[in-house]
Amino acid sequence: KVNLLKKVPALKDGDFTLAECTAILLYLSRKYNTPDHWYPSDIQKRAQVDEYLSWHHANIRANAPKTMWIKVLIPLFTGQPLPSEKLQEVMEGLSASLKQFEERFLQDKAFIIGSEISLADLVAIVELMQPVGVGCDIFEDRPRLMEWRRRVEDAVGKELFFQAHEMILNIKELSNIQIDPQLKEHLAPVLMK
Repeated sequence: KVNLLKKVPALKDGDFTLAECTAILLYLSRKYNTPDHWYPSDIQKRAQVDEYLSWHHANIRANAPKTMWIKVLIPLFTGQPLPSEKLQEVMEGLSASLKQFEERFLQDKAFIIGSEISLADLVAIVELMQPVGVGCDIFEDRPRLMEWRRRVEDAVGKELFFQAHEMILNIKELSNIQIDPQLKEHLAPVLMK
């Protein structure tokens, strides 16, 4: 009802509605005049946040959430696991994206745009926690990425960080819920494609 595209996330602020997570984050940061490090007023730093957000959709977002679909959600709706080759294919794409993320965006910096956390870091970490939630520890053999994750946790606050990721980190528990058989029948063929 909120989003004409019938998708989430959606924001309703009085009579104003907005779709798309990046647009919503930017709107909220401007409306509530968040501390400058989240979306810097410095035009070059802001451009770096924008650059990451633009790159993110076709790279990290295109790969990381697929792990959750392959390992938990599709089997939940279809009643059968997907071939391991599907996960391997996604993990290869994700690995290439993580390599670019580390080399282009993190480099030797504490956070994506420098010494302070920004919206770019928040957008990145949310996607990267999804593989972790399904047992694919993408941080394990990537010390630079692991250190960045720890800095993000510390900057946000560990309690809030884990509260925000609680559902993702417990996504495997979804395999125990009962899905309406008609919904399964309708979605299973679509998901198998």
